[in-house]
Amino acid sequence: MVIFRLIGESFRFALDALRQNKMRTILSLLGITIGIFTIIFVFSAVDSLRAKLQASVDKLGSSTVFVQKWPWGGFGDYPWWKYVNRPEPSLRDYELLKGRLEYVEGISFEISANSRTVKYRSNSVEGAGVRSASQDFDKTWNLDFQEGRYFTENEGKSGAPVVIIGADISEGLFNGETAIGKSITVMGRRMNVIGVFKKEGEDMMGMSQDKNILMPLNFAKGLMDVESERYDPTITVRGKSYIPLEEVESEIRGAMRSIRRTKPGAEDDFALNKSTIASNQLDQMFHMLNIGGAVIGIFSILVGGFGIANIMFVSVKERTNIIGIQKSLGAKNYFILLQFLFEAIALCLMGGGIGLILVYFSTFAISATGFEMILFWDNVVLGIGISVAIGTISGFWPAFSASRLDPVEAIRS
Repeated sequence: MVIFRLIGESFRFALDALRQNKMRTILSLLGITIGIFTIIFVFSAVDSLRAKLQASVDKLGSSTVFVQKWPWGGFGDYPWWKYVNRPEPSLRDYELLKGRLEYVEGISFEISANSRTVKYRSNSVEGAGVRSASQDFDKTWNLDFQEGRYFTENEGKSGAPVVIIGADISEGLFNGETAIGKSITVMGRRMNVIGVFKKEGEDMMGMSQDKNILMPLNFAKGLMDVESERYDPTITVRGKSYIPLEEVESEIRGAMRSIRRTKPGAEDDFALNKSTIASNQLDQMFHMLNIGGAVIGIFSILVGGFGIANIMFVSVKERTNIIGIQKSLGAKNYFILLQFLFEAIALCLMGGGIGLILVYFSTFAISATGFEMILFWDNVVLGIGISVAIGTISGFWPAFSASRLDPVEAIRS
């Protein structure tokens, strides 16, 4: 009960100081407010951006491995010369992998071509992505349809001229009419629409089916060289959910080395990419951004901390006779120390609270520009924690010196 009473009195003294010396207190709190605002704003922006990017990465699947020529990365000391002469994944690799892998749910061979034009009568959509895949594409990716269906086994094997289109392409070509059964022109060939992907919306990494079309691989063989580097051939392998990803990856590596007859001790001539690689790279990038934001905010908070310490020393000086009276009536040293310490913390919480409120309203302003920014609860807790820590540090010495005052000398002052 004594502690609660102390906290209540400390907040009352802090409010009295704010009322009696408004300009002095506001200027001192400004440093804390700016510091908390800077740190929490940067952390919230970084966390919001990271959440969006991570949602895009999660689309790759936690149990999916991509067999490609180039390992993911591409920045910093990226040793591109080690990989430039590697062969692209081939149909032979894909066919042999299918017969050797046991820990997989599905395996597909995929290619893609960007910036193509799709036509239907007088309507056309430019900038479409053309993807072609083997039959098990629906087992390696999660596909949702708003109309129609996936390829049948016969359509895939025979290379039937059928296509699945994205929601944006469907809207651009058919203006809200049903797309199923209509014929569109892709790369100079007429194809029948059998399905429309469910609208996903654009994500931070541009991974969306909305402006893509998907055709059977055997049909695409008549349109392009499906093993050419320009179409980024990829073998996608989704492991069984109850098998650890490391075991799936190990099985793929062993099978690929055997298929390509890689000598023992020699480096792999292929890359096994997975979502954890992208997640780790995101962690490193955003860790540096968090450090930068923290450094900027810490300088503002230090200035605010000195301002709070100054207020507390002045407060001790102004209330020296009151301290003497309290001690003469039996108040212990710890009571005086906690009283001023809680007052410093209360002042810092005021400044920190104002900073958090500014961040909260800033999220609405940022979100209005199209980038959705969220003030996460862990950042709110962090802001409160920093405020308490700065109040404790900056208020301890003034509170300690107040607790050591001699009651007789204090009353005389």
